[in-house]
Amino acid sequence: MTPDSPVRSGRRPGPALGPLPWIAPAVLLIAAVVLWPVYEMVRTSFLRVSTSGFVRGSAGLDKYRKLFGEADLGRVLLATVVWTLAVVGLTMLLSLALAQLFDQRFPGRRYARWALIAPWAASVLMTAIGFRWMLDRTAGVLNTALTDLGLVDGPRDWLGDPSTAWPWMVFVAVFVSLPFTTYTLLAGLQTIPGELYEAARVDGASRRQACRRITLPLLRPAFLVGVVINLINVFNSFPVIWGMTQGGPSSDTATSTVFMYQLKDTDIGESAAMSVVNFALVVLLVLVFLKVSRWGREES
Repeated sequence: MTPDSPVRSGRRPGPALGPLPWIAPAVLLIAAVVLWPVYEMVRTSFLRVSTSGFVRGSAGLDKYRKLFGEADLGRVLLATVVWTLAVVGLTMLLSLALAQLFDQRFPGRRYARWALIAPWAASVLMTAIGFRWMLDRTAGVLNTALTDLGLVDGPRDWLGDPSTAWPWMVFVAVFVSLPFTTYTLLAGLQTIPGELYEAARVDGASRRQACRRITLPLLRPAFLVGVVINLINVFNSFPVIWGMTQGGPSSDTATSTVFMYQLKDTDIGESAAMSVVNFALVVLLVLVFLKVSRWGREES
């Protein structure tokens, strides 16, 4: 080889890019369906937009001042927190019990598992509307059944009164959240080796002790996944509430997501500001939970 001859390194230019060619489509998809809408949401919150969609100029922080001056905002935010904690808490408890049940062998277990998928397979909005008709004051089957049984004196407006509407909406939200969470926990249970339970029985551990020292620690990753996904879904839940009460009367049964949608009828910029607040709250909620639960901590 002469001194002037080019030296070849033997490396191809392709591998220098690493995994970028493989993850680029996913990154572009995330940018298109997540980052760009977030950018537009934040930008719109600083604009004066007519109800017909025409931009009338910059609004600065006026939309945020107007939003935080809303009389209903504090009550809506408190209702959102209570709604989220109630639905997620009940969902996780019931899902844990169902997952442990379905992890056992019993006659008809396959059909019971299939039946659990039904609320998940159906549209959430369709389920909410179905319950709304069931609870209807004049034509609802619940009022008819309770009246015929003599349990109530006359038809009740279950969804017209916030004191009864909220429990029913929590029930429906838990009903549609159970399938995913139960199967997530069931998958976690089935990764736990049976030999651990056999060793615990040999050592004289009770069923409760085995649950506390084996099941719950090893189920922690699946449990955290279920909690985080449910926190995001329930906090942003729209179809259940809108399909049953539309947040009414007024905003008495509205969460922050429904309240945001109600604001768009009068001020799109204020609605966008509410969207930004919602986005910040759900991110903060998840980060606080992950911090408290010490996500990623290795079990000793």
